[in-house]
Amino acid sequence: MGQSVSTAKLTSRRDCNHSQRSKLKSTALICPMQAEEAEELDRISIDGLSDFISDLPDDCLACIFLSLSPGDRKRCSLVCRRWLRIEGQSRHRLSLNAQSDLHPLIPSIFSRFDAVRKLALKCDRRSVSIGDEAIVLISERCRNLTRLKLRACRDLTDAGMSAFAKNCTGLKKLSCGSCTFGAKGMNAVLDNCPALEELSVKRLRGITDGAAAEPIGPGVAAAALKTICLKELYNGQCFGPLIIGAKNLKSLKLFRCSGDWDKLFPLIVDRVTGMVEIHMERIQVSDVGLVAIANCLNLEILHLVKTPECTNAGLGAVAEKCKLLRKLHIDGWKANRIGDPGLISVAKSCPNLQELVLIGVNPTKLSLEMLASNCQNLERLALCGSDTVGDAEISCIAVKCIALKKLCIKNCPLSDHGMEALASGCPNLVKVKVKKCRGVTLEGADWLRANRGSLVVNLDTGEYLDASASDVGAQDNRVEFPPVVAGQIGAPTIASSSTGRLTSFKLSGLLSGRSLVACTLRRLASSNGSSRS
Repeated sequence: MGQSVSTAKLTSRRDCNHSQRSKLKSTALICPMQAEEAEELDRISIDGLSDFISDLPDDCLACIFLSLSPGDRKRCSLVCRRWLRIEGQSRHRLSLNAQSDLHPLIPSIFSRFDAVRKLALKCDRRSVSIGDEAIVLISERCRNLTRLKLRACRDLTDAGMSAFAKNCTGLKKLSCGSCTFGAKGMNAVLDNCPALEELSVKRLRGITDGAAAEPIGPGVAAAALKTICLKELYNGQCFGPLIIGAKNLKSLKLFRCSGDWDKLFPLIVDRVTGMVEIHMERIQVSDVGLVAIANCLNLEILHLVKTPECTNAGLGAVAEKCKLLRKLHIDGWKANRIGDPGLISVAKSCPNLQELVLIGVNPTKLSLEMLASNCQNLERLALCGSDTVGDAEISCIAVKCIALKKLCIKNCPLSDHGMEALASGCPNLVKVKVKKCRGVTLEGADWLRANRGSLVVNLDTGEYLDASASDVGAQDNRVEFPPVVAGQIGAPTIASSSTGRLTSFKLSGLLSGRSLVACTLRRLASSNGSSRS
């Protein structure tokens, strides 16, 4: 009885599909596109039965594509014209090789990918990049662009960036590196993009050095800016008007930008009072700048990397006023200008400290014990290149740091005795990374693993090059504590990628995972088999 009902339903479905195809073919002379769709219906029919996936709405099929990797999306676009169209319309992120031969292909590329909002244009340093005509053509095709990344586009000029900014007024994030346009092009973006929230500039060669440099900003974008990152600029201080005018700025990062920043920081903090993160690396700043930064009462993250003119006095001034400090990274560059006095000030005034990274700093048991006792939320600690961190200091940490989860020790006079202290201390400890500590042996690390089975112990004696990802970078003693994400999948390095999102549909339950299409096909095959039986 069940088979009779199933057969009746399938017969009715065949009749419906047949009538639909007949109707489309009859209008072939009027609408060629409908004739193509009729041909596709014929091709996808399986023993007289329509492919169930062809009945999915376009939005639902686009949601399925969003769960696939970029490579799988490309393969899906080759299935049929419909999938090609939907895949292109649902792709919101695109990365292109920005060489000069891209210019004639722009119309066809953006005719297919007409919903792109995030665009990356990257050119090899040895190749000729796209020019002004190409960037203007892209801006005319992508007026809804919200993010733009430019890398080594050396043929772009101020005129091209000005025309781009007038067309893409909804831009929210701009990142440019190794480009040659200058202050006029940057000011055009700031004057025409009121929604700009993030600005990252690296090696912008068009900015002139010296007193003749044209100031950049503030423009209409200053009111919306939340993040400014400047890297390797000959005259980064020409961005001073922009920084001062960005009253809602939350994060300021300065890497290797020349100029005396002590003069600028008092002006910045007088107008920008809500900064949460400040990162300074290899810039000319001293305690004068730190005293000014201390007026940022909401400061939570502070990085002092290779700023040898900063001393205990400046760090103490910051600690005394910035009581919300959560993350503190200090690379003392072996200058011995920051030590126990500055760290004790942090311990006394910053009880919310969660992450502390000390590189080239020589703390003793006195400051470490106070940090461990007063900073009860300290979860991540890194001690690198210190001549004073030995077994006694690590034993103190093991006893006092109750909340510690990750511990990184590099190039310190530590031995197996210090490792033994970790076996019974730090009850919440999850991972220990030890690198280039000659006193720690493989036997000591194995003993710690055996006595504390849940603890992950990584030991690198420095006898060979460790090329794997680690908490301590191989260069410049950099330390990172990346969050652990379950089921994280690395994206392949290809020319284009996609993370487009549809607001009308959200994937959950059955619409998740890249095997959904294969699962549907298997279900279709089993349905066909049961119908024939």
